Amino acid sequence: MASAGGDAVTGAAVTGRWRALLGLLLVAAVLVGCGEKRERLTPAGERTVRVMLDWFPNADHAPIYAAEAAGYFRQAGLRVELRTPSDPAAPIRAVAAGRVDLAVSYEPEVFRALDQGLRVRSVAALVQRPLTSILWLERSGIRSVRDLAGKRVGYAGIDYQRAYLEAILAEAGVDPSRVRVRNVGFGLAPALLTGKVDAVIGAFWNYEAVQLRLERRRPQVVPVDRAGVPSYDELVFVANGDALDRDRAKLRAFLAAVARGERLVRRRPDFAVTALVRANRDLDPRLQRAAVRATLAAFAPPRGRPWGWQDPRSWREFGGWLKTHGILRRAPDPTEAYTNELLAGAGL
Repeated sequence: MASAGGDAVTGAAVTGRWRALLGLLLVAAVLVGCGEKRERLTPAGERTVRVMLDWFPNADHAPIYAAEAAGYFRQAGLRVELRTPSDPAAPIRAVAAGRVDLAVSYEPEVFRALDQGLRVRSVAALVQRPLTSILWLERSGIRSVRDLAGKRVGYAGIDYQRAYLEAILAEAGVDPSRVRVRNVGFGLAPALLTGKVDAVIGAFWNYEAVQLRLERRRPQVVPVDRAGVPSYDELVFVANGDALDRDRAKLRAFLAAVARGERLVRRRPDFAVTALVRANRDLDPRLQRAAVRATLAAFAPPRGRPWGWQDPRSWREFGGWLKTHGILRRAPDPTEAYTNELLAGAGL
C-alpha cells in the first residue's frame, strides 16, 4: 500500500502525513453529522454513492478525482461521497457492514474477507498490476535479492507481504531464516533512511520509489510480480455482495464515470494532479505529478478489455497462491471474489 506516502520520507514528514489524514477525518465527521440536512438538499433523481478510499487521496486515486473534477459523476446523476479511512483495513469492513457502497481495497484483502465469511465482491480493478515492491538504497551495497541474506528487511506487519518476501527469497535461492525481518509499521521509508533496516517490502514502485528518486536517494526497486509472486490487481473497488443486485445501476454508472476519468488522466495527467491537490492540500504537486505519470500504464486495461477488467486466470492463480502460502484457511472460489458484470459492455 502507499503506506509510507506523504511528501517527505523523514519521521517528521510521516507525522505530518498522519496530521493531514486526521484533518480529512475531522472534515468527514462534520459532513456525516450534517448528513440528514445534506440528503434533503440532494436534487431529485440524484443517487448517492458512498466510497471509502484505502488511504489518503494520492496518485493511486487519480481516475476518481479526475472524474469528480471533470463533472463526470454529476453528469451520471451521482453525488459521490469520498471518505478517508482510519487505517487501510477499515474500508473492506465498512463495505461488508453496509456503511459505504464501495471500498477501495486490495485483491488479497478481498480473498481474506471471503475467507473470514464476509460478503464482499470486487467489481473493478483500479490499479491492474502489483505496485508492492522490495526496495533498498544503492548505498546499501545490495545488488540483488540474493544479497539480502544476513540483512534486515522491514515490513508493515501484513502477513501476505511477509509471504511475498519468503517466496521471493526462495525464488532467489536465499534461505528465509538468514534474513532478519522487522515489523516497522507503515514507516517503511523512514526505517530505511534512518538505517533501522537495509531493505523494505511493501513500498510501492509508483510512490515511495518515485519520492526517493526525486530526493536523489537512488532507490533500487524489485516489483513482487517480477520476483516470484503471481500478478494480481493492487487496488480494486469492492462492493457488498448482498447489495450488488439492488445497487447495480448506480454502481455501473459510477464505474463508467471512473473509466472516463482514467481516459482523461491518460490524456491530461496534470488535470488529475490539480484535482488531487485540491482534495488534499498537504500533497506535494511535484511528487504527485511524477507518481501519476508513473502509474498511467497500471491504470490502463489490457488490450481489447474495458477499464476495470479483472483477469479470471490471474484471480484464480493468485487466490490459490494465498492458500498455498498459508494466508487463507480454505481454497477460494475466485468467481465469488470478483465480477466483471458491472463494467462497460458487460452484464447488459
